[in-house]
Parts: sequence; structure tokens; C-alpha cells
Amino acid sequence: MSTLPFAPSVTHAHFSHSLSPMFILRRLPLTRHLRLSRNNRVASVVSAAAVRQDASLWTPAPLSLIESAAESLFHISIDISNAPDLVASYTRPGQYLQLRVPDVEKPSFMAIASPPSLAASRGAFEFLVKSIAGSTAEILCGLKKGETVELSPVMGNGFNIDLIDPPEKYPTVLIFATGSGISPIRSLIESGFGADRRSDVRLYYGARNLKRMAYQDKFKEWESSGVKVVPVLSQPDDGWKGETGYVQAAFARAKQLAAPKATGAVLCGQKQMAEEITSILVADGVSNDKLLKNF
Repeated sequence: MSTLPFAPSVTHAHFSHSLSPMFILRRLPLTRHLRLSRNNRVASVVSAAAVRQDASLWTPAPLSLIESAAESLFHISIDISNAPDLVASYTRPGQYLQLRVPDVEKPSFMAIASPPSLAASRGAFEFLVKSIAGSTAEILCGLKKGETVELSPVMGNGFNIDLIDPPEKYPTVLIFATGSGISPIRSLIESGFGADRRSDVRLYYGARNLKRMAYQDKFKEWESSGVKVVPVLSQPDDGWKGETGYVQAAFARAKQLAAPKATGAVLCGQKQMAEEITSILVADGVSNDKLLKNF
């Protein structure tokens, strides 16, 4: 992270060799000389403070696991067992942080995929990272176990599940995710939000095809917790018998909203998907303040 560009620029003047340095100094207005000196001192203090602040914001942590999660997606685990303040700052699914890799100044925003309980019990943050050519994420996915990255403090408010609690009052919760947007949704499901005490909890999860769909090995676990998983493939392979097209179209075909005022929703992924789903739900009578969004 770069420091603020506070230091003043000084224009280099060309003086005649016939003038002595002391004469030049005497000719400078005293107030301007003092102002320049003061500005230089302030700039030095601010620059030093910015460096100290920058160092205090970032926590070095080693990679403990890097493996393929799906085509162009990687499962990454980072050991934060020696960073208790960082562990304690992660309190709600849907929160995120910034991550820096060695020799790259620009950080990347990462949603935390693992639930807060995993950070507390195992001292680890897990991420689902999409490798994009030329990005920090691509460099991150190319690192090896044991290499060190830097993490910022945890940011954001996350999903405020209190807005759709208690489960008995909001028995229907609809969850929508596309691509790597499933990352914070995993955290939500595995944190628990009373899905087993609600009558209708559905996850519409969109990807191009099964090769691009992460966390398939977790679907059975999620189903057992009370979440019905509905995979939606926009370009399925031959033989696919499930939902096709886009998530919003799949939901529009199914809908089945028995009590809109007793319905909540969680959305994460493509902005267009979230906007279209929002329009559908609100038009059907779901309260806008019961739509928890992260995109």
C-alpha cells in the first residue's frame, strides 16, 4: 500500500556563478525559507507516520494449503494462528479483507470462505480464489505452501442474519450465488443460520458447467444442514438433467413463494444477477430490507 503523496516538490533553480551562496540565502524571503523548512519537517513526520501505520495494518501469515477447487478456482488456506487480533476481528460471514503477495504493492480484496468458528478453532482463514491473468490473484495461486503473504484487518459488516431471524418468523430463505461468489455463502451456511429450523431454504448456485463449480464435495453436508442446493449451469455438458441457463431465470421458473413477507434472501455474485433477483423478489412482495447482499 502506497503512502500519501504529501512530500512537497522543490523546483531546482539555476543561479549565476557570480553570486555567492550566502548572497542567495540572504536574498531569499525569510518567511518563505521558514515555510519550506516547516513543510519539509511536517512531510517527514507524516511520511514516517504513514510507514508506521502501513506496517501496523498488515499481518504476515504463511500459506498452509493451495489446491485446485475447480477450473480456474483455487482453495487457499492461510495460517493465522499467531495473529489473535486478526482471528478475533472476523465475527460474521460475508466479511472480507485485503491481501498482499510478495513484491506486489497493490493488494487484492478477498472474501473469507471459511466460517469464523474455523478461525477461532484452527487459526486459519480459507479463501476461494479465481485466478485471472495479470492479477494479484494469479500470483497468489502460483505461490507455494509456506510462502508468506500479508493480510489487512477484516473489513465489512458481513451478512446481518438478525434481519431474517428468528427462523420461525422467516421460514423461507433464498440464497443466490454465481461463480466465486459462493465463497462467503459457504461461510454463511457453515456458520449456521437456523436452516434446519426453517421450512424452505434454497441455494441457487450458478456456474458455466460442473468443471467450474466449486464445493461440490460439500453439497451433501449443506443439504444435511437444511439447505437445498440447486446447481444452475449456463453451458452444461451433454447429459446434464438439472437446471440450465442463468440463476435468475431458474428461480423465475420455480419461484414458489408461499409467504413473501416471511421470506428473506441472500445474494452474492454478479451484479446483474443480484439486481434482477432483487426486482423479482420485491415485485412479489418480499421486503427490500430482508435482502442481504454481498457483490
